[in-house]
Amino acid sequence: MVQRYDRLKDIQRLDPERDFLEIYRLTVSYEFPWDITRALELALYRTYAVPSIGRLLDETAELTGRSQKRYDDTALLLDTVVEHGFDTDEGRTAVRRINQMHRSYDISNDDMRYVLCTFVVTPKRWLDEYGWRRLSGHELRAFAAYYRTLGARMGIKDLPQSYEDFERTLDTYEREHFGWDEGARRVSDATLALMASWYPAPLAPVVRGASLALLDDSLLRAFRYQRPGPVARGLTRGALRLRARAVRLLPPRRKPHYARQNPEIKGYPDGYEIAALGTFPTPGVRGCPVPGHRRPSDVPVE
Repeated sequence: MVQRYDRLKDIQRLDPERDFLEIYRLTVSYEFPWDITRALELALYRTYAVPSIGRLLDETAELTGRSQKRYDDTALLLDTVVEHGFDTDEGRTAVRRINQMHRSYDISNDDMRYVLCTFVVTPKRWLDEYGWRRLSGHELRAFAAYYRTLGARMGIKDLPQSYEDFERTLDTYEREHFGWDEGARRVSDATLALMASWYPAPLAPVVRGASLALLDDSLLRAFRYQRPGPVARGLTRGALRLRARAVRLLPPRRKPHYARQNPEIKGYPDGYEIAALGTFPTPGVRGCPVPGHRRPSDVPVE
């Protein structure tokens, strides 16, 4: 029978530069599927606090008008690459769709690189606090290699190389760019409402309160939310740490769990086509085109 730390031993036998996809897949789909889902939700949420990002998301109205679809499509496109790899038809189609959407808008390379950094750094920090174990150095190197590869295929320039580079880039960007924007606050409120909608209505205030209790002070200031009290923070974070202790005692997962299996994905009960996921911006519709949008040659499709 596979023991709790056996998979980590398997991971440590792999080369994080050569086998980064296999390591990343084992880590996110076997070791921490629930935690990585929560961490990536928080990673994307952090990006709203950069006004140029939060404002654009408000202008497109995708997160304020069609929150569930935007959530579903983002999770499914990103996870398609995890499940199938970069060099499969499915993986190439998912990256192509991501690039087609991004090139419709005037998004700076710095903003794109920052968003990529959140995918590397936020999971590590989440697991440090709430995981049943921390990520190993092998896994951190593989995470950095995985997102360097994704970033290159998205045409992002000046990519960080190591985990430490990703972390420094993220922290510097947040210090310099986090700030208030009215549109970003609308996107934040819509996201909190979406998360609350996944639970019975009487629990909605509790879910919103717990979500706010997980935000650090820099995010609370940027969105001008009142800082949750110590009791709310203590209960929320304590509950997650208790969960981690319980998970540590459970037998390891024997089958992978991917985003398409998450109960939060609600928009495709009859299945989906990867090529049809996401948005198809139309001139004249709110949010598109944004002045200065990228030409098709600016971003590779694969």
